[in-house]
Amino acid sequence: MSNEILTARENGVLTITIDRPARKNALTPPMYQAMADALAAANEDASVRAVLLQGHAESFTAGNDIENFLKTPPTGADSPVIRFLDAISTFEKPLVAAVKGPAIGVGTTLLLHCDMVYAADNARFGVPFSQLGLCPEAASSLLLPRIAGYQGAAEKLLLGETFDAAEAHRMGFVNRVLPAAELDAFVAGQLAKLAALPASSLRVTKSLMKRASDHEIKTRISEEFVHFGKMLLAPEAREAFTAFLEKRKPDFRQFD
Repeated sequence: MSNEILTARENGVLTITIDRPARKNALTPPMYQAMADALAAANEDASVRAVLLQGHAESFTAGNDIENFLKTPPTGADSPVIRFLDAISTFEKPLVAAVKGPAIGVGTTLLLHCDMVYAADNARFGVPFSQLGLCPEAASSLLLPRIAGYQGAAEKLLLGETFDAAEAHRMGFVNRVLPAAELDAFVAGQLAKLAALPASSLRVTKSLMKRASDHEIKTRISEEFVHFGKMLLAPEAREAFTAFLEKRKPDFRQFD
């Protein structure tokens, strides 16, 4: 397991913490694999009644580590990121996210697979795939329009601009916004409630709510991944990533 993904079990709750604060918890393939493994193990561990996903310190996650991402782009259905998306989208137990600071790219789209999302008032969200010459991932092209409505999702996915916790709450994928100093205690209380309830009731209830869309989500993740992989090799993405590393604005006017 990556030493940048921490796990801890207490009172029936498994806490998964993204712990790479020097890079705003940006994700690498070993980190994706570690989270996928942790979720898979939690599914099989009867002592785990619920899971908390959080970031270390003042960041949830800035998304993919761009430099690492360019060196080792995801390829194939067995890549760590796809294993993680499969694990989080099919996880059978209550999954709660606590978000502080930036939750960018996959940091936002993974939240669409969580059962409850609580955000600090300093949280910032964004799905900047179009700005990087890419397309949505994690089935966000399916789930975000369902949650936020087509126009709300289109504004975020087409423009790729960041937005605050209050807007995420209005869009419907954040349950509640709290002062940053109060977030951890509130989330701990919600998890304690879940852990005290019958595990079978929670598991069946979640299954009934999600069953109708399971196949659609799996199919959409695969479809997005095919497009994403092709676009990652295209000139627009190369210009976007080069501009990011050079700390300048990309120039897409040269492309049709």
